[in-house]
Amino acid sequence: MGTVRVAVQGDQADPDRIAEWAGYKAHILAMTGLAVQVSEATDYNGVIQALSTGQIDLGTMGGGSYANVDAQIGSKAAPILASRQGEGVSGYYSAIIVRADSPYHTLADLRGKKIAFIDFNSTSGYIYPRYIMSQQGLDPDHFFGAAIMAGGGAQSVLAMVNGQVDAAVANLSGGTPETGFTTGGPYSLARRGMMKVEDTRIIWTAGPIPNSPMVIRTDRPKGFVDAMRGALAMLPFEHPDVWEQMNQTAGSTYAPVNRATYAQIIAIRDHDIARRKGQGTAQ
Repeated sequence: MGTVRVAVQGDQADPDRIAEWAGYKAHILAMTGLAVQVSEATDYNGVIQALSTGQIDLGTMGGGSYANVDAQIGSKAAPILASRQGEGVSGYYSAIIVRADSPYHTLADLRGKKIAFIDFNSTSGYIYPRYIMSQQGLDPDHFFGAAIMAGGGAQSVLAMVNGQVDAAVANLSGGTPETGFTTGGPYSLARRGMMKVEDTRIIWTAGPIPNSPMVIRTDRPKGFVDAMRGALAMLPFEHPDVWEQMNQTAGSTYAPVNRATYAQIIAIRDHDIARRKGQGTAQ
């Protein structure tokens, strides 16, 4: 194999995402001798199907997307690494955010209101928060007056900021609900001057959720899989500047993960699929 084919999910609010992988590609080439071809999928399902059908060797995806891949091809794909913050935190959060000038201060205030979810395959943007809501005695199918699928984390937040919905589901990381957050959808948009974080308010969080894994096809040569795992693990140490360009927090690293890391997400997704099939609305 002379080329590593990688897919990442595109983001309309982050047009430079592929360019940010230039240093990553140079690192992999130097460490393994393999060129890296990065392709951008327009949605979550694009990365899922590219990995499931073998069009790519490696994909970056959330736990919910990996659960989808696992349901399709099982052990032919495996999560190998996920980021871990410097303080040892290996998870991120799903949050519901509203405009700071809105009258909404708690989840209860959103009864009958319009909310933006991210994508049916999004862990933090659909699968996990809906499960936690149901565990808290709230039926998300009937609690909200209307719900849309925004198609991406940035789009979800922008729909709320622009007044198209009353609230948005977003992902937040680089901290906790107690300490505050430093990264995630609203922060990425703020860095690009598209909004101000202080113009929004967090009214509900759920987590932590295991960080998004790098998922590799296991039917590739073992030497290739081992080489990729080793090269990726070294990236934060060899090139911390490249690591930060990829929207990773300073001091964080890659940590090993496996299917068991995402067992809860797999079970939650299976439960949600069964529920929707029972309602005749499976996606």
